[in-house]
Formats: sequence, C-alpha cells, structure tokens
Amino acid sequence: MQQTLPTSNRPKEETNRWLVLIGVAKLLKAVLFVALGFGALRLVHRDLVSLVTHWIVDMRFDPEGRMVNLILEKIALISPHKLRLISTAIFCYAALDVLEGTGLVLGKRWAEYLTLIVTASFLPWEFFEIIHKPNWPKCIFTLLNIGVVLYLAAYLQKRLRAHTPSSMPVHVHKT
Repeated sequence: MQQTLPTSNRPKEETNRWLVLIGVAKLLKAVLFVALGFGALRLVHRDLVSLVTHWIVDMRFDPEGRMVNLILEKIALISPHKLRLISTAIFCYAALDVLEGTGLVLGKRWAEYLTLIVTASFLPWEFFEIIHKPNWPKCIFTLLNIGVVLYLAAYLQKRLRAHTPSSMPVHVHKT
C-alpha cells in the first residue's frame, strides 16, 4: 500500500509580501487607468476647449494668461479620433497592469519576469521625461519604479541561484 503525505505537511513556498504589495499597486493603478480611459471616452464628442476654459475660470486662473493660452492651443489639436486612440492606449496599459498585478498576487513566476521587463522598459521614457520636464511626482514615481526593478532583479537572481545546483559537474572540452 502506498502512503501519501497529507497536503498540510507538504512544504509550501512562502508568499513574498513585497511581490504581493507590488501586485496590489499594479491593480490599483489599473483601476485608475480604467477610470481615465472612460473619462477620455466621455470627452470624445465634446468641445474640449470650452470645457477646459470653464475649468480654468472655476479654478480662478487668468483665462488670458500665456500658459493658459498654450494649454488651450494644445487641447484644440485633440480630435475625437486622437481621443479614442488615447483612451485605447490607456485601456491597453490598464490591461497590462491587471495582468501583472493578478499574476504577482497569485504568486506566478511569469508575472515576476513580465513585471521586471515591462517596468524596466518604461524607465528610459521616464528618464527622458524627467530630463525635459522635471517635477517631484515624476521623480518619486521613477524612483519607485527603479526600486521595483532592482528588487525584482535581485529576487529573481536569488531564486535562480537557489534552484541552480552548485555541485553540477562542469564538462571541459579539450581541443
């Protein structure tokens, strides 16, 4: 008769709280981006310039100011088609965050690699943005993303070392 161990006695891999925290942050970011995407879609057939002008007046900015006019000129260039493209890109980014976040919360190894690759791939763009238009929120989010990349790289490297037997024989080919 064959004995099997009860499932409670089997060694279970400990859940990494930092990975779960990163995953939850990704899921919260996804919720934010979904809301932004729907907000952008709601603006598709509206007069953006008059809407933003109304907001500017409500916030008591000078509607004749140079900066306000520059913003209104840029907004006037946004067509309904561009707004749909922007919202599509926002929804795609949200879907990527849902994929990463769900995978990390569920402890999936592929999500660790995906999050590392995706987060690292956005760093050059973030550096570019900071160099050209520096502000504190950009700097803080970039530092957080650098922290995530460094943590995931170290974590995955540690995991690889733990699963690579150091006593494997090395074959040397003589020529």
